[in-house]
Amino acid sequence: MEFTMKEGGFITEFPYGRLEVSGNEEFGYRPYQLMVSSIAVCSGGVLRKILEKMRIDFEDIHIKAKVERNPAQADRIEKIQLHFTIKGKELVESKLEKAMILTKKNCSMVQSVIGSIIVEETFEMID
Repeated sequence: MEFTMKEGGFITEFPYGRLEVSGNEEFGYRPYQLMVSSIAVCSGGVLRKILEKMRIDFEDIHIKAKVERNPAQADRIEKIQLHFTIKGKELVESKLEKAMILTKKNCSMVQSVIGSIIVEETFEMID
């Protein structure tokens, strides 16, 4: 990856398109937003694959992320709470609990921040 300075931040190009990053939301995505997004979406993608492998029929996964930052330490991310809402018919709570454990274990982004950021994952089921 290569990043080029621009007014208010940096840009890079990926096969999908341009990414603009800045500490100021007027000029691009903020770095903490990208980190939280990476952790949330990695977890969601892993959960999706696990549910498919477990042959659990589901319609949708929605993820809500809450972030706690420490202003006394450069606004570092201290904790990320991920809440998954899984929509589907005849979902079994015990199977989803197992899927959530496997998700945390197999998400490369969560595994990358263990020991630095607390990542809590909860879920609910809806019809």
